[in-house]
Amino acid sequence: MNNFEFYCPTRIVFGKGTIAKLPELIDKSKKILITYGGGSIKKNGVYEQVKNALEGYDVLEFGGIEPNPKYETLMKAVDIVKSEGIDFLLAVGGGSVLDGTKFIAAASKYYGEKDAYDYFMIEQNPVTDALPLADVITLPATGSEMNNGAVISRISTDEKLAFQWEPLYPQFSIIDPQVTFSLPVKQTVNGIVDTFVHVMEQYCTYDVNSPLQDDWALGILRTLIKEAPKVIANPDDYGARANVFWCATCGLNYWISLGVPQDWATHMIGHELTAFYGIDHGQSLAIIEPRLLRNQKVSKSKKLAKLAREVFGVNEPVDLKAADIAVDKIETFFNSLGMKTRLSDYDINAEEAAQKIRGRFAKRGTALGEKGAIDAEAAYDIVKAS
Repeated sequence: MNNFEFYCPTRIVFGKGTIAKLPELIDKSKKILITYGGGSIKKNGVYEQVKNALEGYDVLEFGGIEPNPKYETLMKAVDIVKSEGIDFLLAVGGGSVLDGTKFIAAASKYYGEKDAYDYFMIEQNPVTDALPLADVITLPATGSEMNNGAVISRISTDEKLAFQWEPLYPQFSIIDPQVTFSLPVKQTVNGIVDTFVHVMEQYCTYDVNSPLQDDWALGILRTLIKEAPKVIANPDDYGARANVFWCATCGLNYWISLGVPQDWATHMIGHELTAFYGIDHGQSLAIIEPRLLRNQKVSKSKKLAKLAREVFGVNEPVDLKAADIAVDKIETFFNSLGMKTRLSDYDINAEEAAQKIRGRFAKRGTALGEKGAIDAEAAYDIVKAS
Protein backbone atom coordinates (compact mmCIF):
# COMPACT_ATOMS: atom_id res chain seq x y z
CA MET A 1 0.00 0.00 0.00
CA ASN A 2 1.24 3.49 -0.86
CA ASN A 3 1.60 6.30 1.67
CA PHE A 4 -1.46 8.49 2.12
CA GLU A 5 -3.01 11.27 4.15
CA PHE A 6 -6.74 11.52 4.81
CA TYR A 7 -8.80 14.46 6.02
CA CYS A 8 -12.54 14.97 5.74
CA PRO A 9 -14.26 17.57 7.93
CA THR A 10 -17.74 17.05 6.45
CA ARG A 11 -20.53 16.09 8.86
CA ILE A 12 -23.00 13.68 7.26
CA VAL A 13 -26.61 13.96 8.45
CA PHE A 14 -28.36 10.97 6.86
CA GLY A 15 -31.96 9.78 6.94
CA LYS A 16 -35.63 10.65 6.94
CA GLY A 17 -36.67 14.16 7.89
CA THR A 18 -33.12 15.44 8.27
CA ILE A 19 -33.69 18.72 6.37
CA ALA A 20 -35.44 19.94 9.52
CA LYS A 21 -32.07 19.81 11.29
CA LEU A 22 -30.73 22.83 9.37
CA PRO A 23 -31.17 25.23 12.35
CA GLU A 24 -28.94 22.96 14.42
CA LEU A 25 -26.20 23.18 11.79
CA ILE A 26 -26.11 26.86 10.70
CA ASP A 27 -25.62 29.74 13.11
CA LYS A 28 -28.50 32.21 12.93
CA SER A 29 -26.05 35.09 12.50
CA LYS A 30 -25.11 33.87 9.03
CA LYS A 31 -26.39 35.58 5.89
CA ILE A 32 -27.14 32.66 3.60
CA LEU A 33 -27.29 32.32 -0.16
CA ILE A 34 -29.28 29.26 -1.19
CA THR A 35 -28.15 27.95 -4.57
CA TYR A 36 -30.16 25.56 -6.71
CA GLY A 37 -30.72 24.39 -10.27
CA GLY A 38 -33.65 24.48 -12.63
CA GLY A 39 -36.36 24.55 -10.01
CA SER A 40 -37.14 20.87 -9.41
CA ILE A 41 -36.70 21.47 -5.65
CA LYS A 42 -39.80 23.68 -5.81
CA LYS A 43 -41.83 20.83 -7.31
CA ASN A 44 -40.71 17.98 -5.03
CA GLY A 45 -41.13 19.79 -1.70
CA VAL A 46 -37.44 20.17 -0.88
CA TYR A 47 -37.47 23.96 -1.31
CA GLU A 48 -40.40 24.32 1.07
CA GLN A 49 -38.69 22.11 3.65
CA VAL A 50 -35.50 24.17 3.46
CA LYS A 51 -37.32 27.50 3.68
CA ASN A 52 -39.38 26.32 6.65
CA ALA A 53 -36.26 25.11 8.42
CA LEU A 54 -34.53 28.45 7.83
CA GLU A 55 -37.41 30.63 8.97
CA GLY A 56 -35.99 33.67 10.74
CA TYR A 57 -32.65 33.51 8.90
CA ASP A 58 -31.42 36.19 6.51
CA VAL A 59 -31.66 34.26 3.23
CA LEU A 60 -31.16 35.12 -0.43
CA GLU A 61 -31.51 32.76 -3.38
CA PHE A 62 -29.71 32.05 -6.63
CA GLY A 63 -31.26 29.57 -9.06
CA GLY A 64 -30.47 28.35 -12.54
CA ILE A 65 -27.22 26.44 -11.97
CA GLU A 66 -27.04 24.01 -14.88
CA PRO A 67 -26.14 20.35 -15.10
CA ASN A 68 -22.43 20.69 -15.90
CA PRO A 69 -22.47 24.11 -14.16
CA LYS A 70 -21.34 26.99 -16.33
CA TYR A 71 -18.67 29.44 -15.22
CA GLU A 72 -20.62 32.30 -16.74
CA THR A 73 -23.66 31.48 -14.58
CA LEU A 74 -21.64 30.96 -11.42
CA MET A 75 -19.95 34.34 -11.68
CA LYS A 76 -23.40 35.98 -11.45
CA ALA A 77 -23.76 34.32 -8.06
CA VAL A 78 -20.28 35.53 -7.09
CA ASP A 79 -21.41 39.09 -7.83
CA ILE A 80 -24.38 38.61 -5.47
CA VAL A 81 -22.16 37.20 -2.73
CA LYS A 82 -19.79 40.16 -2.92
CA SER A 83 -22.45 42.85 -3.23
CA GLU A 84 -24.78 41.47 -0.55
CA GLY A 85 -22.20 40.41 2.02
CA ILE A 86 -23.14 36.72 1.95
CA ASP A 87 -21.16 34.69 4.46
CA PHE A 88 -22.61 31.17 4.05
CA LEU A 89 -23.57 29.13 0.97
CA LEU A 90 -26.18 26.37 1.06
CA ALA A 91 -26.41 24.25 -2.09
CA VAL A 92 -29.78 22.55 -2.48
CA GLY A 93 -29.86 20.08 -5.35
CA GLY A 94 -27.67 17.55 -7.09
CA GLY A 95 -23.94 17.29 -7.57
CA SER A 96 -23.83 19.95 -10.27
CA VAL A 97 -25.40 22.51 -7.96
CA LEU A 98 -22.92 21.59 -5.25
CA ASP A 99 -19.97 21.62 -7.64
CA GLY A 100 -21.00 25.04 -8.86
CA THR A 101 -21.40 26.25 -5.30
CA LYS A 102 -17.87 25.10 -4.48
CA PHE A 103 -16.59 27.29 -7.29
CA ILE A 104 -18.71 30.19 -6.04
CA ALA A 105 -17.19 29.68 -2.59
CA ALA A 106 -13.68 29.91 -4.02
CA ALA A 107 -14.28 32.74 -6.49
CA SER A 108 -16.10 34.84 -3.89
CA LYS A 109 -12.85 35.11 -1.95
CA TYR A 110 -10.77 35.90 -5.04
CA TYR A 111 -9.95 39.53 -5.81
CA GLY A 112 -7.10 39.10 -8.28
CA GLU A 113 -6.82 40.77 -11.65
CA LYS A 114 -6.93 37.55 -13.67
CA ASP A 115 -10.12 35.87 -14.79
CA ALA A 116 -11.18 33.52 -11.96
CA TYR A 117 -11.64 30.60 -14.35
CA ASP A 118 -8.15 31.02 -15.78
CA TYR A 119 -6.64 31.47 -12.32
CA PHE A 120 -8.24 28.41 -10.72
CA MET A 121 -9.17 26.06 -13.56
CA ILE A 122 -6.47 26.62 -16.18
CA GLU A 123 -3.49 27.61 -14.05
CA GLN A 124 -4.69 25.41 -11.16
CA ASN A 125 -3.62 27.94 -8.53
CA PRO A 126 -4.62 26.62 -5.12
CA VAL A 127 -7.77 27.76 -3.36
CA THR A 128 -6.43 28.95 0.00
CA ASP A 129 -9.64 30.53 1.28
CA ALA A 130 -13.29 29.94 0.52
CA LEU A 131 -16.71 30.94 1.78
CA PRO A 132 -18.20 28.34 4.16
CA LEU A 133 -20.60 26.02 2.36
CA ALA A 134 -22.90 23.10 3.03
CA ASP A 135 -25.60 21.25 1.15
CA VAL A 136 -28.89 19.45 1.04
CA ILE A 137 -28.02 16.89 -1.62
CA THR A 138 -30.90 15.54 -3.68
CA LEU A 139 -29.27 13.26 -6.25
CA PRO A 140 -26.99 10.27 -5.57
CA ALA A 141 -24.24 10.47 -8.17
CA THR A 142 -21.17 12.66 -7.80
CA GLY A 143 -20.20 12.08 -4.18
CA SER A 144 -19.52 15.82 -4.04
CA GLU A 145 -21.32 15.94 -0.70
CA MET A 146 -18.33 14.36 1.08
CA ASN A 147 -15.33 15.56 -0.91
CA ASN A 148 -13.51 18.73 -1.88
CA GLY A 149 -13.67 18.37 -5.65
CA ALA A 150 -15.74 20.00 -8.36
CA VAL A 151 -16.16 20.05 -12.12
CA ILE A 152 -17.36 23.10 -14.03
CA SER A 153 -17.71 24.09 -17.68
CA ARG A 154 -17.08 27.22 -19.70
CA ILE A 155 -19.30 28.04 -22.67
CA SER A 156 -16.79 30.21 -24.52
CA THR A 157 -14.14 27.49 -24.72
CA ASP A 158 -16.23 24.28 -24.77
CA GLU A 159 -14.27 23.07 -21.75
CA LYS A 160 -15.20 20.97 -18.74
CA LEU A 161 -12.47 20.90 -16.10
CA ALA A 162 -12.03 19.67 -12.54
CA PHE A 163 -10.43 21.15 -9.47
CA GLN A 164 -9.93 19.94 -5.91
CA TRP A 165 -8.86 22.00 -2.89
CA GLU A 166 -9.09 21.50 0.87
CA PRO A 167 -11.19 24.61 1.74
CA LEU A 168 -14.02 23.30 -0.47
CA TYR A 169 -15.22 20.46 1.76
CA PRO A 170 -18.85 21.09 2.76
CA GLN A 171 -19.22 21.78 6.47
CA PHE A 172 -22.14 19.38 6.47
CA SER A 173 -24.27 17.42 4.01
CA ILE A 174 -27.88 16.49 4.60
CA ILE A 175 -28.88 13.29 2.82
CA ASP A 176 -32.56 12.37 2.99
CA PRO A 177 -33.17 9.48 0.55
CA GLN A 178 -36.88 10.33 0.50
CA VAL A 179 -36.18 13.35 -1.71
CA THR A 180 -35.00 11.01 -4.46
CA PHE A 181 -38.40 9.28 -4.84
CA SER A 182 -39.49 11.78 -7.48
CA LEU A 183 -36.29 11.71 -9.55
CA PRO A 184 -36.80 10.94 -13.23
CA VAL A 185 -35.53 7.49 -14.18
CA LYS A 186 -32.90 9.04 -16.46
CA GLN A 187 -31.33 10.99 -13.58
CA THR A 188 -31.44 7.96 -11.32
CA VAL A 189 -29.67 5.82 -13.91
CA ASN A 190 -27.10 8.52 -14.67
CA GLY A 191 -26.28 8.65 -10.97
CA ILE A 192 -25.89 4.89 -10.66
CA VAL A 193 -23.55 4.78 -13.64
CA ASP A 194 -21.56 7.74 -12.32
CA THR A 195 -21.15 6.01 -8.97
CA PHE A 196 -20.13 2.72 -10.61
CA VAL A 197 -17.46 4.41 -12.71
CA HIS A 198 -16.19 6.47 -9.76
CA VAL A 199 -15.45 3.19 -8.01
CA MET A 200 -13.82 1.70 -11.09
CA GLU A 201 -11.53 4.72 -11.50
CA GLN A 202 -10.13 4.07 -8.03
CA TYR A 203 -10.23 0.27 -7.93
CA CYS A 204 -9.45 -0.93 -11.44
CA THR A 205 -5.74 -0.15 -11.78
CA TYR A 206 -3.04 -2.48 -10.46
CA ASP A 207 -2.46 -4.22 -7.17
CA VAL A 208 -0.48 -2.55 -4.36
CA ASN A 209 -1.56 -4.94 -1.60
CA SER A 210 -4.60 -2.97 -0.44
CA PRO A 211 -7.17 -5.68 0.32
CA LEU A 212 -9.38 -3.50 2.52
CA GLN A 213 -9.73 -0.80 -0.13
CA ASP A 214 -10.43 -3.49 -2.74
CA ASP A 215 -13.13 -5.03 -0.57
CA TRP A 216 -14.73 -1.65 0.10
CA ALA A 217 -14.77 -0.92 -3.64
CA LEU A 218 -16.15 -4.30 -4.64
CA GLY A 219 -18.73 -4.06 -1.87
CA ILE A 220 -20.02 -0.79 -3.32
CA LEU A 221 -20.26 -2.36 -6.79
CA ARG A 222 -22.07 -5.43 -5.45
CA THR A 223 -24.52 -3.22 -3.59
CA LEU A 224 -25.19 -1.06 -6.64
CA ILE A 225 -25.83 -4.09 -8.83
CA LYS A 226 -28.22 -5.51 -6.23
CA GLU A 227 -30.09 -2.32 -5.32
CA ALA A 228 -30.29 -0.53 -8.69
CA PRO A 229 -33.00 -2.79 -10.16
CA LYS A 230 -35.09 -2.31 -7.00
CA VAL A 231 -34.96 1.47 -7.39
CA ILE A 232 -35.95 1.25 -11.06
CA ALA A 233 -38.81 -1.14 -10.31
CA ASN A 234 -40.09 0.75 -7.26
CA PRO A 235 -38.92 4.38 -7.03
CA ASP A 236 -40.47 4.71 -3.53
CA ASP A 237 -38.40 1.87 -2.05
CA TYR A 238 -36.74 3.79 0.78
CA GLY A 239 -34.29 1.04 1.67
CA ALA A 240 -33.01 0.69 -1.89
CA ARG A 241 -32.83 4.47 -2.32
CA ALA A 242 -30.88 4.80 0.93
CA ASN A 243 -28.41 2.11 -0.09
CA VAL A 244 -27.85 3.63 -3.54
CA PHE A 245 -27.34 7.09 -2.03
CA TRP A 246 -24.79 5.85 0.49
CA CYS A 247 -22.99 3.99 -2.31
CA ALA A 248 -22.75 7.27 -4.23
CA THR A 249 -21.34 9.10 -1.22
CA CYS A 250 -18.83 6.38 -0.39
CA GLY A 251 -17.93 6.00 -4.05
CA LEU A 252 -16.10 9.32 -3.97
CA ASN A 253 -15.40 10.29 -0.37
CA TYR A 254 -11.83 9.03 -0.97
CA TRP A 255 -11.98 6.02 1.37
CA ILE A 256 -11.45 3.52 -1.45
CA SER A 257 -8.66 5.60 -3.00
CA LEU A 258 -6.41 5.72 0.05
CA GLY A 259 -2.95 4.37 -0.70
CA VAL A 260 -3.84 3.05 -4.15
CA PRO A 261 -3.15 4.23 -7.73
CA GLN A 262 -6.06 5.84 -9.55
CA ASP A 263 -7.10 6.12 -13.18
CA TRP A 264 -9.75 8.82 -14.02
CA ALA A 265 -9.20 8.56 -17.78
CA THR A 266 -12.82 7.56 -18.41
CA HIS A 267 -13.95 10.73 -16.70
CA MET A 268 -11.49 12.96 -18.53
CA ILE A 269 -12.51 11.58 -21.93
CA GLY A 270 -16.16 11.66 -20.92
CA HIS A 271 -15.86 15.33 -19.94
CA GLU A 272 -14.75 16.10 -23.49
CA LEU A 273 -17.78 14.31 -24.96
CA THR A 274 -20.04 16.37 -22.72
CA ALA A 275 -18.22 19.59 -23.61
CA PHE A 276 -18.37 18.93 -27.36
CA TYR A 277 -21.80 17.30 -27.67
CA GLY A 278 -23.76 18.14 -24.53
CA ILE A 279 -24.58 14.55 -23.57
CA ASP A 280 -25.14 13.77 -19.90
CA HIS A 281 -22.13 13.00 -17.75
CA GLY A 282 -23.45 9.54 -16.90
CA GLN A 283 -24.07 8.80 -20.56
CA SER A 284 -20.51 9.76 -21.49
CA LEU A 285 -19.11 7.43 -18.84
CA ALA A 286 -21.26 4.51 -19.95
CA ILE A 287 -20.00 4.99 -23.51
CA ILE A 288 -16.30 5.25 -22.68
CA GLU A 289 -15.84 2.88 -19.75
CA PRO A 290 -16.25 -0.47 -21.56
CA ARG A 291 -14.03 0.62 -24.46
CA LEU A 292 -11.34 2.02 -22.18
CA LEU A 293 -11.29 -1.17 -20.11
CA ARG A 294 -10.81 -3.23 -23.26
CA ASN A 295 -8.08 -0.90 -24.48
CA GLN A 296 -6.24 -1.23 -21.16
CA LYS A 297 -7.27 -4.82 -20.44
CA VAL A 298 -3.79 -6.29 -20.12
CA SER A 299 -2.55 -3.82 -17.51
CA LYS A 300 -5.86 -4.00 -15.61
CA SER A 301 -6.40 -7.74 -15.99
CA LYS A 302 -5.82 -8.77 -12.37
CA LYS A 303 -8.24 -6.23 -10.96
CA LEU A 304 -10.82 -6.94 -13.67
CA ALA A 305 -10.52 -10.67 -13.08
CA LYS A 306 -11.00 -10.17 -9.33
CA LEU A 307 -14.09 -8.08 -10.04
CA ALA A 308 -15.45 -10.75 -12.40
CA ARG A 309 -15.09 -13.46 -9.75
CA GLU A 310 -16.10 -11.55 -6.63
CA VAL A 311 -18.84 -9.30 -8.00
CA PHE A 312 -20.28 -11.22 -10.95
CA GLY A 313 -19.54 -14.76 -9.72
CA VAL A 314 -17.49 -15.69 -12.79
CA ASN A 315 -15.71 -19.05 -12.59
CA GLU A 316 -12.83 -18.48 -15.02
CA PRO A 317 -9.26 -19.18 -13.85
CA VAL A 318 -7.48 -17.30 -16.66
CA ASP A 319 -7.25 -13.62 -15.76
CA LEU A 320 -7.43 -12.22 -19.29
CA LYS A 321 -10.51 -14.29 -20.10
CA ALA A 322 -12.13 -13.31 -16.81
CA ALA A 323 -11.31 -9.67 -17.57
CA ASP A 324 -13.13 -9.90 -20.90
CA ILE A 325 -16.18 -11.33 -19.17
CA ALA A 326 -16.08 -8.57 -16.56
CA VAL A 327 -16.17 -5.86 -19.23
CA ASP A 328 -19.08 -7.57 -20.98
CA LYS A 329 -21.00 -7.80 -17.71
CA ILE A 330 -20.37 -4.15 -16.84
CA GLU A 331 -21.80 -3.04 -20.17
CA THR A 332 -24.71 -5.46 -19.78
CA PHE A 333 -25.43 -3.97 -16.35
CA PHE A 334 -25.52 -0.45 -17.79
CA ASN A 335 -27.81 -1.62 -20.59
CA SER A 336 -30.10 -3.39 -18.10
CA LEU A 337 -30.79 0.00 -16.52
CA GLY A 338 -31.78 1.43 -19.89
CA MET A 339 -28.44 3.20 -20.39
CA LYS A 340 -27.20 3.26 -23.98
CA THR A 341 -23.48 2.67 -24.40
CA ARG A 342 -22.56 3.63 -27.96
CA LEU A 343 -21.91 7.03 -29.53
CA SER A 344 -24.20 6.10 -32.39
CA ASP A 345 -27.05 5.80 -29.89
CA TYR A 346 -26.75 9.56 -29.43
CA ASP A 347 -26.26 10.36 -33.14
CA ILE A 348 -22.59 11.16 -32.58
CA ASN A 349 -20.08 10.19 -35.24
CA ALA A 350 -17.34 8.22 -33.49
CA GLU A 351 -14.61 9.18 -35.96
CA GLU A 352 -15.40 12.88 -35.65
CA ALA A 353 -15.51 12.70 -31.86
CA ALA A 354 -12.25 10.75 -31.74
CA GLN A 355 -10.50 13.35 -33.89
CA LYS A 356 -11.76 16.24 -31.77
CA ILE A 357 -10.61 14.66 -28.53
CA ARG A 358 -7.28 13.58 -30.00
CA GLY A 359 -6.66 17.16 -31.11
CA ARG A 360 -7.49 18.63 -27.72
CA PHE A 361 -5.39 16.09 -25.82
CA ALA A 362 -2.45 16.49 -28.22
CA LYS A 363 -2.53 20.25 -27.68
CA ARG A 364 -2.46 19.76 -23.91
CA GLY A 365 0.11 16.98 -23.95
CA THR A 366 -2.36 14.82 -22.06
CA ALA A 367 -1.24 11.52 -20.50
CA LEU A 368 -4.05 9.86 -18.56
CA GLY A 369 -4.51 6.70 -16.53
CA GLU A 370 -2.70 5.18 -13.58
CA LYS A 371 0.43 4.69 -15.69
CA GLY A 372 0.08 7.72 -17.97
CA ALA A 373 -0.49 5.33 -20.87
CA ILE A 374 -3.57 7.01 -22.36
CA ASP A 375 -2.26 9.77 -24.57
CA ALA A 376 -3.96 11.54 -27.46
CA GLU A 377 -3.60 8.53 -29.77
CA ALA A 378 -4.89 6.03 -27.21
CA ALA A 379 -7.84 8.33 -26.49
CA TYR A 380 -8.55 8.45 -30.24
CA ASP A 381 -8.61 4.63 -30.37
CA ILE A 382 -10.92 4.40 -27.36
CA VAL A 383 -13.40 6.97 -28.63
CA LYS A 384 -13.38 5.60 -32.19
CA ALA A 385 -14.18 2.14 -30.78
CA SER A 386 -17.11 3.65 -28.90
